[in-house]
Amino acid sequence: MSDLRKTLASLSSAEDFLKFLNIDYDETVVHINRLHILKRFHDYLKREGNTDTLDDQALQALYVKLLSQSYQDFVVSDAVSEKVFKVFHQAMGVSHVSLEKVAVSAPKAR
Repeated sequence: MSDLRKTLASLSSAEDFLKFLNIDYDETVVHINRLHILKRFHDYLKREGNTDTLDDQALQALYVKLLSQSYQDFVVSDAVSEKVFKVFHQAMGVSHVSLEKVAVSAPKAR
């Protein structure tokens, strides 16, 4: 594991990532939306796919791009509008139940 990947693995807060990647931020925006920013960042990374083949320079550039984008999403919007977490979709009446979770039971004989 490269030094960059080790350092990234040790970071835990939105502020840690923003500071390490030298991304300017407003503390108020991060204070209110830190979990939403990190979740959005995770979602953007997941959409990128496998990053194992990237060297440290390319990986850092990708992290800067995606974290900046995640942060900006909440500068221009808010958590309720962005609906990053499942709970916001459920509050809007949108839910999903997989077929595997639906139990089919035969009627009881009388």
